[in-house]
Amino acid sequence: MSQRTALVTGAASGIGLAVSQALAGAGHQVVMADLNEKAGTWEAERIGAHFRRTDLSKQDDCHALVVAALETFGAVDILVNNAGIQHVAPIEEFPEEKWNLILSLMLTAPFLLTKYVWPGMKKNGWGRVININSVHGLIASPFKAAYISAKHGLMGLTKTAALEGGPAGITVNSICPSYVRTPLVDNQIADQARTHNISENEVIEQIMLKNTAVKRLIEPDEIGNLVLYLISDAAACITGSGLTIDCGWTAT
Repeated sequence: MSQRTALVTGAASGIGLAVSQALAGAGHQVVMADLNEKAGTWEAERIGAHFRRTDLSKQDDCHALVVAALETFGAVDILVNNAGIQHVAPIEEFPEEKWNLILSLMLTAPFLLTKYVWPGMKKNGWGRVININSVHGLIASPFKAAYISAKHGLMGLTKTAALEGGPAGITVNSICPSYVRTPLVDNQIADQARTHNISENEVIEQIMLKNTAVKRLIEPDEIGNLVLYLISDAAACITGSGLTIDCGWTAT
């Protein structure tokens, strides 16, 4: 594959950083977006990428991010929508402001970024949009109303965009992992421990790995490798899919 330009959100740590490293290591130009300017700038310099501080909950920031990428590199060939947050609480206690923030960051922002890169991908007759979804884009668990609603919506966006993009050479897919060893999951462990009144080790064993056949957390670079496959010529006919990398969770 020739060199492409990729835009990755939530790229300062965790899955986004692993995806950025994989893409840069494969010779692609990478624009990393994150709210954490200090970590993002350092990581981008380390891997030879370009960093832009972006608040993805704001439409103007989403638009400015794509404009800056286009001005710098002339195209955005690959979009990886990864940024996300989590809040664990029963529905009756779920703060409205958290609901609004999670939906804007994890569903509206992917729609906006897809919308803004779409014309260039159509013009070039080639594009790859990869939404870092979750096993919770396919099934539900209690106490995560906003996160699961956003991820289910992201699966719908994936399928719709795939149908529209296919004739133009654009594929759109979701990667649906179970728990990945990231700072976001570390925070979830602490939140779940408080919510269920159990220890953090019990959260991992009794909640996170309860439904999996492979009893371990996924490593971020495993997601990065799957992204490399999805942008390759070998995956040209994979679109509209929710690809599970879930240690067997949804096999039950």
